[in-house]
Amino acid sequence: MPDKLKIGIDLGSRKAKFALMRGVQIVRLADLDTISFYKKYGSMVNDELSLDLLGSGIFTAEELTEAEITVTGYGRNSINLHGARVISEIKAHVAGARTQTGLANFTLLDMGGQDTKVAQVVGGRLTDFVMNDKCAASSGRYLENMAAVLEVSLEELSSHSADPVALDATCGIFGESELIGQILRGYAPERLCAGINLTLVRRVMPMLKRFPSDTLVITGGVALNRAMVSLLKEQCGMNVVIPEHPQHNGAIGCAS
Repeated sequence: MPDKLKIGIDLGSRKAKFALMRGVQIVRLADLDTISFYKKYGSMVNDELSLDLLGSGIFTAEELTEAEITVTGYGRNSINLHGARVISEIKAHVAGARTQTGLANFTLLDMGGQDTKVAQVVGGRLTDFVMNDKCAASSGRYLENMAAVLEVSLEELSSHSADPVALDATCGIFGESELIGQILRGYAPERLCAGINLTLVRRVMPMLKRFPSDTLVITGGVALNRAMVSLLKEQCGMNVVIPEHPQHNGAIGCAS
């Protein structure tokens, strides 16, 4: 008997991610800007968010009829999807990391658009976690804001790790002011990019030190920042693993 079809939805602050899976096989992945997705396919019904998944074109009517649907993310508690199961973000991301890597013992670092999560997984089970959602200074939003100040793309920002300029502000807003000051001092854009990436590493290191492990699995959109990952490898002393689909990890976990 074939494995049941499952749909995972991760309603993130920046992106809405979708996964269609049969067993551990990924059938389809998709993502849309969260605000655009809500505007086009969302509506409020009895104070609950209702989503027109069929109208979005991501899934067929047959898939939506057959599949079990599980939802996580910022919008999970206000969503109205008949028969959908709702799970916490940390549970979804741990499940996604296990499915994508096959690992049972690791520390998970999930860096999203507006928060950072660090979890300890032992024997395939979540044993503890910590989350920073009070300040965007250790998230993808920080990188977006700093790239905008430098007038470079995120791709360009993520390619520089050598000879970083010191950036010490612990607040994202003050960090922008500090960066402008360093620009005025004439530092090369490449060194400033490296400084931004190193600052992000320094902000997550205290969280990682709470859960030492041999292996660090990095998920979320920030996992695509090559320079940040390189700098993190130098400082954390763990074997770093990045799943094939770090951005869709939460949706994959929902569908696992």
